Amino acid sequence: MNLSDLGNRICILGPSNSGKSTLANAIARKRGLEPVHLDVLHHLPNTDWEPRPKSEFIALHDAAIAGERWVMDGNYSVCMPQRLRRATGLILLDISTSMSLLRYFRRTLFETGRLGSLEGGRDSVKWDMIHHIAVVQPRNRKRYSMMFDALDLPKLQLSSVEAIKQCFRAWDLTLN
Repeated sequence: MNLSDLGNRICILGPSNSGKSTLANAIARKRGLEPVHLDVLHHLPNTDWEPRPKSEFIALHDAAIAGERWVMDGNYSVCMPQRLRRATGLILLDISTSMSLLRYFRRTLFETGRLGSLEGGRDSVKWDMIHHIAVVQPRNRKRYSMMFDALDLPKLQLSSVEAIKQCFRAWDLTLN
């Protein structure tokens, strides 16, 4: 599949720490699209990942999807139906739970200033997040896979870190 086949409004879904924000930024640079990171819209800046009020998040989300040229990363099922109605393409990252956990620990312990991070926030190891990755995401993975299969959009599923790297090479994407 060519990157242009996904159109000008691309959703990237997948487990936490699968590379959604990195891929979104790379696609945005390549295609001249606006990168929209749902984690940034969902959380208040300058906090330790404190969520915004739900109505405020949905308003920010809906304003972002009203645009004509974007690549949006994140799940947030509360507003997924309207996002998918506006999308022209979908990428589902489906890396393993163990890889998500490994990437989470690497991110929180060793990385600073990553793309898609919360302004003024800090990444730190949190038991709630470990539980989310290890317990909640496996259930979501099945739901997202069924949703992916049912959608009639140009779509691509990448089921490993190597598949994501191959996609970067095939589309001539860069990390920065």
